[in-house]
Amino acid sequence: MPKGYWVSAYRTISDPEKLAAYNKLAAPAVKAAGGRVLARGGRVVAHDAGIAERTVLIEFDSFEQAVAAHESAAYQEALVALSDGVERDFRIVEGID
Repeated sequence: MPKGYWVSAYRTISDPEKLAAYNKLAAPAVKAAGGRVLARGGRVVAHDAGIAERTVLIEFDSFEQAVAAHESAAYQEALVALSDGVERDFRIVEGID
């Protein structure tokens, strides 16, 4: 079964306090849903039209699990805390078997 991944690229962080509040709630929500953080805010080299921005990569055992984690009440609470504190590109993608 293909794994599922959350990929977040933060274009701007306008309110670091909201991001901190989000992180405090999102980390346990992701862990409870079976997510594993593979990359978070480390070094980035961008090519082509990319921008070297904060990037987060989280792995789940399946695409369905990744979608369910995003829809969970715990993660939705984290999103409320984040609100307009950042501008990011967030995707859920299916891996290759």
